[in-house]
Amino acid sequence: MLDFAIFAVTFLLALVAAVLYLYPASRQAAGIPGITPTDEKDGNLPDIVNSGSLHEFLVNLHERYGPVVSFWFGRRPVVSLGTVDVLKQHINPNKTLDPFETMLKSLLRYQSSGGNVSENYTRKKLYENGVTDSLQSNFALLLKLSEELLNKWLSYPESQHIPLCQHMLGFAMKSVTQMVMGSTFEDDQEVIRFQKNHGTVWSEIGKGFLDGSLDKSTTRKKQYEDALMQLESILKKIIKERKGKNVSQCIFIDSLVQGNLNDQQILEDSMIFSLASCIITAKLCTWAICFLTTSEEVQKKLYEEIDQVFGKGPITPEKIEQLRYCRQVLCETVRTAKLTPVSARLQDIEGKIDKFIIPRETLVLYALGVVLQDPSTWPSPYKFDPDRFNDESVMKTFSLLGFSGTQECPELRFAYMVTTVLLSVLVRRLHLLPVEGQVIETKYELVTSSKEEAWITVSKR
Repeated sequence: MLDFAIFAVTFLLALVAAVLYLYPASRQAAGIPGITPTDEKDGNLPDIVNSGSLHEFLVNLHERYGPVVSFWFGRRPVVSLGTVDVLKQHINPNKTLDPFETMLKSLLRYQSSGGNVSENYTRKKLYENGVTDSLQSNFALLLKLSEELLNKWLSYPESQHIPLCQHMLGFAMKSVTQMVMGSTFEDDQEVIRFQKNHGTVWSEIGKGFLDGSLDKSTTRKKQYEDALMQLESILKKIIKERKGKNVSQCIFIDSLVQGNLNDQQILEDSMIFSLASCIITAKLCTWAICFLTTSEEVQKKLYEEIDQVFGKGPITPEKIEQLRYCRQVLCETVRTAKLTPVSARLQDIEGKIDKFIIPRETLVLYALGVVLQDPSTWPSPYKFDPDRFNDESVMKTFSLLGFSGTQECPELRFAYMVTTVLLSVLVRRLHLLPVEGQVIETKYELVTSSKEEAWITVSKR
């Protein structure tokens, strides 16, 4: 399967109006080190496919050519940045458009949110307020869903193999749908219906558009369009219901409804947040538990922190904020799993990185998966070591990359809190254990997952 991120970038390139220049002598984009096109029409897409994913292609490219590299999507050049130092030269902390959201919008063929700075800032604040308010208002619900999963696992015999990916996806779907879209999703059948449509849409924007197979298959195209239409229909109904109502239980959509946005903007933003939050939350929960099962020392230290903060008392929002080591565990999970291995921005003005000129309207990739395992930035990069985030400078680097602090995408911020509550509930009562002999292989897409089901076992503390 061709990965989602490849098409995300390809589709964004299609939006570029200007023709970027080809250097006939070197066949390199703007004279930047890299590889020449393998195919006159497809550029280096065959090389990306043969590598297995865009991330794996970029790993090899940066190893060969250095921190700033170029390659070709079709007849258009692309530049990729692969170290913290070169990213620092390119990242603008005042940018308000989230590249993750921008790619998803282009894939769904929604109108890109390219408003002025003021409009983009307003939308960013609506997102931030929506995340904050929905988490605060629905904390008891999140705790209840986490405890339901705990009780389910407690009911299993200790030898029972638990399908972790399946359970985390189900938990994320229940949590996100109710906290983002409200009480409609208290009905499990509504959650199942949403999950089915979500899966159809997510799958097709990851493969069907890129290889052209979606347009060639009438059946698949109809299934995709029907699924997207059903998701939009649900959101339109909820948006209409929430308008003009004084509701005691705040959900994410309420922030958008109360902002100065039109109905189409509310629909698009709520769709993007719903799609992305479900996947990011599910995968962050999955990878965090996977790493805890294989690191007894980290799990012991996390349990001790949870016990120290909560004791025998209840889990509360105020005390959750005190779980510093837990946050380090989640940051290290994002880093080690390379949770979102590729991001992208369009070069809006001509720029310079090191000695290289980046022409206006060049697509610039942030090879985050490469950066997150660069040994010059992360000593012992393949080791799962949450203690590395004790260092304030490490946290600053992580924030620069968009995984923490003010540059953190709202979907990831949402996922951090959901996963923190879940781990607090589970680790407090259970030992999380690996299945002996299991090897988990990674599938690199826009959000990284395991290729096959990941199995664990649990035992009571």
